Amino acid sequence: MASNRLMVNPAKTDALWCSTSQPPPDTPLLPAGTTVQPSASVRNLGVLFDADLSVAVHVNPLTARCYSSLHRITSCRRALSRSASVTLINSLIVSRLDYCNSLLAGRNKQLVDKLQRVLNCAARVIFGGDRREHVTPLRARKRIIFKLCLLVYKARNSMAPNYIQDLCVPVATVSTRAAFRSAACGDLVVPHTRRRLSNRAFCVAGPAAWNSLPPDIRTASTLSTFKTGLRLICFCIRILQFSH
Repeated sequence: MASNRLMVNPAKTDALWCSTSQPPPDTPLLPAGTTVQPSASVRNLGVLFDADLSVAVHVNPLTARCYSSLHRITSCRRALSRSASVTLINSLIVSRLDYCNSLLAGRNKQLVDKLQRVLNCAARVIFGGDRREHVTPLRARKRIIFKLCLLVYKARNSMAPNYIQDLCVPVATVSTRAAFRSAACGDLVVPHTRRRLSNRAFCVAGPAAWNSLPPDIRTASTLSTFKTGLRLICFCIRILQFSH
């Protein structure tokens, strides 16, 4: 930073200690003579991370903001057409839930269910009805898989950064696996892991989601064609439906 004539701003600098075996240090960090105390959570590109990388610290305030927006939309729902309500829901609710939702891959069911309940409420706001009636919105877990597969497709077709492309290794490029049936199908290598936390990494979750797709979807010639086929697989052509 000194060689580039930059200075550390302590008010905008956070430190996060990620370790399951060692406690955080008692002494503060002192980069360039400034004092930075370890934080319980830090924000990176709008996403909150905690020390155990559970992302729970991000989901809880996210759902709270979504419910607040839903409450405001509900207050004026009678004055809105259905198309206007859908536009508001997509702009204020769905866009928030979809932002960086691939980070929730492999997370526990309780965490993803919080997002699912927001989608359920959003569908009831659009189509009416009370909380006792059944509603079938877009599934939160499927939306996570959709985002993962979309990122893998971009990596496979040189539309993602190199560090993302390097995490998507085709089975056919591994000499010891080139003769496997999975190599001919275009599968990706899924690294073996020993810890459950490691299964959340993109290098594991991304290839695993990609390998579950049909071959005709994976070989789509354009991004738009891939998105169309992926929507059919993930969402079964169900767009925010309300059933009595």
